[in-house]
Amino acid sequence: MSFLPVSREDMEARGWDSIDFLYISGDAYVDHPSFGHAIITRVLESEGYRVGIIAQPDWKTYNDFMRLGRPNYAVLISSGVIDSMVNHYTASKKPRSDDSYSPGGKAGYRPDRAVIVYANRVREAFKGVPVIIGGLEASLRRFAHYDYWDNKVRRSILMDSKADLLIYGMGEKPIVEIASALSKGYPIDKIRYIRGTAYLSDTIEPVGAWKSGKTDQHAQEGNGAEDHSILLPSYEEIILSKKTYAEAFMVQYNEQDALNGRIMIQPHGDKFVVQNPPALPMSVKELDRVYALPYERTYHPSYENLGGIPAINEVEFSITSHRGCYGGCSFCALNFHQGRVIQKRSQASILNEAKKLVWQPGFKGYIHDVGGPTANFRNIACDRQKEHGTCKGKQCLYPQPCKNLKVDHSEYLELLRKLRQIPDVKKVFIRSGIRYDYLMLDKNDDFFKELCEYHVSGQLKVAPEHVVDRVLEKMGKPGGKVYDAFVKKFYEINKNIGKEQYLVPYLISSHPGSDLNAAVELALYLKHNGYTPEQVQDFYPTPGTLSTCMFYTLLDPRTMKSVYVPISPREKAMQRALLQFRRSENQALVREALRKAGREDLIGFGKECLVWPEQHRRDLREANTAGNCRKERSGKKARR
Repeated sequence: MSFLPVSREDMEARGWDSIDFLYISGDAYVDHPSFGHAIITRVLESEGYRVGIIAQPDWKTYNDFMRLGRPNYAVLISSGVIDSMVNHYTASKKPRSDDSYSPGGKAGYRPDRAVIVYANRVREAFKGVPVIIGGLEASLRRFAHYDYWDNKVRRSILMDSKADLLIYGMGEKPIVEIASALSKGYPIDKIRYIRGTAYLSDTIEPVGAWKSGKTDQHAQEGNGAEDHSILLPSYEEIILSKKTYAEAFMVQYNEQDALNGRIMIQPHGDKFVVQNPPALPMSVKELDRVYALPYERTYHPSYENLGGIPAINEVEFSITSHRGCYGGCSFCALNFHQGRVIQKRSQASILNEAKKLVWQPGFKGYIHDVGGPTANFRNIACDRQKEHGTCKGKQCLYPQPCKNLKVDHSEYLELLRKLRQIPDVKKVFIRSGIRYDYLMLDKNDDFFKELCEYHVSGQLKVAPEHVVDRVLEKMGKPGGKVYDAFVKKFYEINKNIGKEQYLVPYLISSHPGSDLNAAVELALYLKHNGYTPEQVQDFYPTPGTLSTCMFYTLLDPRTMKSVYVPISPREKAMQRALLQFRRSENQALVREALRKAGREDLIGFGKECLVWPEQHRRDLREANTAGNCRKERSGKKARR
């Protein structure tokens, strides 16, 4: 095993005079299957292609992009594991000072809107070489979308990057098909038939090629229906009407299924953004093959003297067991990226990876995680999805669990038991998140009991997000009573097994639907239950989520009814402060919020009160100051 070439010297060591594909990454080069650039490049390598990587190039000029020479087939571009704007700015739009995906954890190694910047530089460096964009940033910006940082609707990233092709979703299947076509001499502007891709067209005619089945076997998998494509409202229409934007978003949201999703076409001026249906789910065998590739499982050695890459610490000894999530949280973009259908690895594949971990440098006996977007979603939601795909306009768990939902933790539990038996494995943790409402539907408590006994490291992180039902409804989450029942059962089980373990709830403030009164209710809940959240996430409107659509349009696209959205920075700060009302620096904001919400009854000394009156705080400060002065004078006398 060895890292892929990052320099001419590396190419010469392999006896290469050129590469087939050049991969430009906004993240540092980490050859681990938790990083998209590692998976895509290793998949291409396994197919016999020569692949080189330029990670975090100097984007001020195009010179650094030419380091490995002109590629034979194409340049692949990704901004990294997360959107570059999310990487650079907090929810309050303040610049971040760190970047865990860069050397030494320092910020500044990639530009804002990295995909667009990189694509422009690549076209300068290599005239006529196909440019293919992918990864999360490209995937979630493939249609016209609301951009929180510009506070406006931006065009499809295809328009601004002028890329020849966009791969959305996880990308392994599309990239192999694209590589095969390019290697056979197909021009890039004729490769428009591949699932999981989007492209720009001068006309709508290219859709016919996908439907005809003449150019690719996947085209024959369509149902032949006349309505296999759908024309979305144009970019020009949606920037003029928030209602139209919400309607267009909901169509896109409901069409993200490989079996029943239609081709979607969105006009942009005199161009058309065309999205082919999603790539077909990967089989167990296909996914096993991806994770069996020869990853180095660490960062490139060139970063060692720069402090390494901090992001590896969370995933180095973790195992991805599956992909996809049918949880349907409104603030999550998984529906647009990995999709709702679970794609899992075999137990044998996971166990083999665990046995490799034992021999990794630095392994101390602890597997940090075995899971996916939701750890306890190991299997497909229902048998219907195998033949008919996911249901349009319906969710598996919300507003009530579907009657067809298969609730069964037995296979996941069997896997965890086998992992615990591997020699030199001391503990197997689950940190990728448990969907507690799904867990509570299971009439068999074996998994819950063993979760508490063997797979929690003193604290279990869970994500109720909120407790007020009218806010949870907008989040697509179960009512607060479900979480209360889970909490009660968690502590009962730990008491029975003689363990003192705690829940750490993950909360979101200022989500659409949450007014000050809802934030007050959540603060009171935290007070009654003795929770003191160390971290509270302000709602962050990122591309591709239903919640972001609500934030921008003030409409719930599922019902087209109005939604209250806290937009002003002051109110957002007050909602956040309410959830951390015990902090002294938040006291003034909490009092302001309570007065604005008409809840001055919670300012005082009573059992229900959240903060003391302002005058009392001032008196205490003065008394403390006076006390400190007396102590200082006493100390001076004693020294004399």
